[in-house]
Amino acid sequence: MTTESTDSAQAQWTIGMLLDLFDAEPAGDNRFTVQTGIAGVDERQVVEGTQILGAAIVAAAKRFPEKSVRSVHAVFARAVLVGPPVELEIDVVAEGRSTATAVVSASQNGKRAITVTVFTDVPSGDVIRHHLPRPEVAGPGDANESSMPMTGRQVRLVDVVDVNSPDEVGPPELYAWLHYDPVPGRDELAKALLAYFTGHLGISTTMRAHEGIGTAQAHLTVSTAPMTATVSFHEPVRWDGWLLYSHESTQVGAGMSYVRGAVHTEAGELLASFSQDALIRPLRTTDTGIAEHSRL
Repeated sequence: MTTESTDSAQAQWTIGMLLDLFDAEPAGDNRFTVQTGIAGVDERQVVEGTQILGAAIVAAAKRFPEKSVRSVHAVFARAVLVGPPVELEIDVVAEGRSTATAVVSASQNGKRAITVTVFTDVPSGDVIRHHLPRPEVAGPGDANESSMPMTGRQVRLVDVVDVNSPDEVGPPELYAWLHYDPVPGRDELAKALLAYFTGHLGISTTMRAHEGIGTAQAHLTVSTAPMTATVSFHEPVRWDGWLLYSHESTQVGAGMSYVRGAVHTEAGELLASFSQDALIRPLRTTDTGIAEHSRL
């Protein structure tokens, strides 16, 4: 389980630090160790699930160095806290010349928190090819700066000024332009970075269609958390300049929301497709005794 991040105190974070956290270190056969961050640097106590997902992508790429990570499906079952390292254990389901599949279990303090099913393959030449066109929305120069501070990352939202506001009502869609500096040269780090942001705006996308409810109320009057993330990478995954993350909430009800999305380059190439299941529920009275930055 993880919290969705929109304006958390990340001013001290940099893209370089994030890439270092993705870079899982070997710790034995099919085992890797991942650092979670620096406890006490800011108010973040719960690690974003997609940060661990990014590390699982890197670990799988190191385990299958001749193959490319093509899709991942993560379930965030338990919160990961900033401070203690996370242990990744790779259970290889099948490994052949062309494809390999594994389940990566992420544990902290001896308890499993996240599982990630990873599919890898050796990309081949095209038999046929097409892709979803980039949405015809305002470009990054006409989009609104968003307060999601991280040195080396710019975020601009199309037709949205304050993504957290319950008063900015519109269709259940969000378009976010992102610019990273540096852009990783390693394929697996680039994919980890793409996957990382897929967890940031899904809940806000869902809430946007409902007057009087916004991300600003998360962990105050409503309990919210991304519970799953699925990302498919469409080779080749290379870019420079701006990326467009498109989000569409197709359903919300019974305490859960579903969002699907795509990542395009500014030139229009489709790099990845993603989806998210998220929890949106009334905050229980028992939760109010928990510090806000620790609530799920």
